[in-house]
Amino acid sequence: MRVLVLADIHANLAALEAVLGAAGEVDSVWCLGDTVGYGPQPNECVALMRERQQAMLVGNHDLGCLGSISLSNFNRDARIANEWNGSQLTEENREFLLSLSPMQQVNDTVTLAHGSPRDPVWEYLLDTVGATYSFDHFSTPICFVGHTHQPVIFTADMLGDHCTATIPTDNLVLKLQPDKRYIINAGGVGQPRDGDARSGWAIYDDEQQTVTFHRTTYNIRRTQTLMLEHGLPNILAARLSFGM
Repeated sequence: MRVLVLADIHANLAALEAVLGAAGEVDSVWCLGDTVGYGPQPNECVALMRERQQAMLVGNHDLGCLGSISLSNFNRDARIANEWNGSQLTEENREFLLSLSPMQQVNDTVTLAHGSPRDPVWEYLLDTVGATYSFDHFSTPICFVGHTHQPVIFTADMLGDHCTATIPTDNLVLKLQPDKRYIINAGGVGQPRDGDARSGWAIYDDEQQTVTFHRTTYNIRRTQTLMLEHGLPNILAARLSFGM
């Protein structure tokens, strides 16, 4: 099975459409949360994911837009964008997002979490210390995460010890080893934060036991124009050009 793994779309339809086009034929789509927030097209992104996904999580920005968690936990610009996103959501899309969980085990091999297995809503896995603790909170060989908008591979032994971190490059093919466990972040679709403005995503092949990392260029100006037309904060539009 060839699975498209993506996260952090953040209402950026231009980026999402570019990723889906670049991925081509896939057997399944797994979305790791934060489909809305920040960007200008929340309903379009939720509708497209509802149509395409086979597994989907809710993220902290989704929950903020829904009013399920306090917007006081977000910075000023994120609060403004989340309030606007929440006000735009149709009742049907709201109900769909409310039905989702921030963590899900999809089969005997793979767990999905928005933030981390230890704290699927809020924790940012940025180093091996946090990753090492997280290996104790899922039982499968692989866990895909989002939330940081930064691609990374955390690798440990079967006990979750001796954790190492690798930053994957575009088109890197990770061959999964049977004596290892992994926490993998494919990067952010709608708002990358690793200095590369291209959308980050991955293909997981459960037959070949590989994860292939990709970056895709999209029409950033299209998204920025819509953000400014809707009165969203200038800084949120500007950062898309720099992948920050």
